[in-house]
Amino acid sequence: MLLISTPVGPLGTGRGGGVELTVANAARALGSRGHRVAVMAPEGSSAPWARQLIEVAGAPPGPAQHQARGAPAEVPPNSLLANLFAAARERQGDHDVVVNFAYDWLAFYLTPFFATPLAHVVSMGSLLDIVDEALGAVVRDLPGRAACHTRAQAATFPFGGGLTVVGNGLDLARYADGAARAPEDALAWVARISPEKGLDDALEAASAAGLPLRVFGVVDDEAHWSAVRRRFPGSVLSYEGFLPTERLAEQLGRCRALLVTPKWEEAFGNVVAEALACGVPVLTYRRGGPAELVRHGETGFVVEPDSVAALVEAISRVGEVDRAACRRQAEAEFSLEAFGERIERWLAPLVR
Repeated sequence: MLLISTPVGPLGTGRGGGVELTVANAARALGSRGHRVAVMAPEGSSAPWARQLIEVAGAPPGPAQHQARGAPAEVPPNSLLANLFAAARERQGDHDVVVNFAYDWLAFYLTPFFATPLAHVVSMGSLLDIVDEALGAVVRDLPGRAACHTRAQAATFPFGGGLTVVGNGLDLARYADGAARAPEDALAWVARISPEKGLDDALEAASAAGLPLRVFGVVDDEAHWSAVRRRFPGSVLSYEGFLPTERLAEQLGRCRALLVTPKWEEAFGNVVAEALACGVPVLTYRRGGPAELVRHGETGFVVEPDSVAALVEAISRVGEVDRAACRRQAEAEFSLEAFGERIERWLAPLVR
């Protein structure tokens, strides 16, 4: 199998968001099931978990979530995405299936031009008309070639019924179970620091609850980050940076709860699964994939979107959640074994 990572940023930098973790865990999951997995990613990637890493140079695209819905397709000079697919097409004969994780019209448009089956794990919900058109053609003309992470994500597309839901998975051994220890008086927020992630709401809720918020993630939007820091004093905001998985898990496991405050339709929410794996309750808006992952009242609380007051109320009830139940849910739903089995079941008909 050849897995094509997102062109937005090299693996290991955090600029590719949750897709980076998804690609890594898909490779681990499939490799553990006996498949030979190669990974193709932007030049400068760090992927010690990859059996074979193929690096490709080029100019990265801008994030899709920052574009207007009707924006036209753009292929910049020396396009990294175009270079990734040119390299994949050259190597396609060495593989039984090529699996793309890039969210871009070009990736979907090229599907019928590959002799080796090209399949797609769609990393975001419906954002751009031109992407919907290209992905819709794949669903219509090549059934079974496109998968997504959650039912909520699939529902954002008019052809969502044609997408296979494969969820996501984690290497649970990398997440220390903090269920047995008393949490510290702090909340957590983990994401790229960008307006659509809703950090302002999380900080406002933490301030109202009288608790510091430990913020983890890459600064994706410097102007937004500067505005956030001006608005909230240091006594509320504690920036911890972008941490490797084991260090993130260790720090996250100390917190009372994870706040998830998206202003857009998140496809899945890797941080939700990561928090649950650490035995940490999750408080999230009823919007997109994260809301589908939390068992309301059992492993966290799902509240009205954009309601800081509802978040504050949920924070006051965190003590009702059994942290051991959070870890049990992660083990049942987000293990690499379960994830690998779901991907294998999806891809099997393409490679017979």
